[in-house]
Amino acid sequence: MKLRENGVWGVFGVLIGSLLCAASAWAETRTIQDEIGTVTLTGTPTRIVALEFSFVDAMAAIGVAPLGIADDGKPERLIPAVKAVVPNWHSVGSRYQPSLEAIAELKPDLIIADLERHSTIYQDLKRIAPTLILKSRGETYEENLAAVLTLAKAINKTEEMEVRLRQHRETMAAYKAMIDSQETVQFAVVSDRGMWMHGPASYAGGVLDLLNVKSPIPDQTGQAYLPTSLEQLLAANPDWLLIGRYADQTPLEEWQSSPMYSLLRAVKHDRVIEVSPGLWSLSRGMLAAEGMAENITQLMNGQR
Repeated sequence: MKLRENGVWGVFGVLIGSLLCAASAWAETRTIQDEIGTVTLTGTPTRIVALEFSFVDAMAAIGVAPLGIADDGKPERLIPAVKAVVPNWHSVGSRYQPSLEAIAELKPDLIIADLERHSTIYQDLKRIAPTLILKSRGETYEENLAAVLTLAKAINKTEEMEVRLRQHRETMAAYKAMIDSQETVQFAVVSDRGMWMHGPASYAGGVLDLLNVKSPIPDQTGQAYLPTSLEQLLAANPDWLLIGRYADQTPLEEWQSSPMYSLLRAVKHDRVIEVSPGLWSLSRGMLAAEGMAENITQLMNGQR
């Protein structure tokens, strides 16, 4: 029996074409502009080390799991939506002072670092692997959405990220449509060192603004994180106070014994709510923003 020649060569040609396309995608070289300069990469990185939670959130949003994470030695800080995609990773120490030795041991083909935290070790990181420097700490919500496209180009996932960004915008618009309230909401973190309100220029502030949730801070400020005394909290006097707690004993416990504390509207109406600091402060990405939007929608519609 003789096979039809055209059919055999047709199939063979398709296979060869597919292999050539795959090889071309793998070998593609691209130069990415980051916050410091440029980084040149070839192919798709598979051994990625992320030195901030926001970068992990961005990759997890499109199903990519980094090999190493600067997780502060506290794996519980990764939010559930991220852990669903990144169940296992190697810790490379704290975000403030990641271990260069631990990073090098992983033999990464890409390191993603934060402009504010890691500029001083940039040259050391570059000696280990190509290093992409982006804004993370102190970035706004919109700055984050712009930065994920740069990150996506570095990991060779631009199309996937563009699709995910459109889905994210649609998801956030749907949550916004479910919120109809003039009440003010303030998120703050507390630790044994004090309280910091996250202002309108913070990531959390940007998410709340997108949802058309009003800020109680009377003077709009470009400062993302505002050191806060009880007097300053009372001056803001939010209808809802969302607390991200990093320690059991904080100034908040001391303030609760003060008559001034009872004057807060949020206290009077039992609207001081503890929320996940990982979700509201650390993750700073699309998955976190969607979780925050869900929290706010539930609260403002009477669900706790």
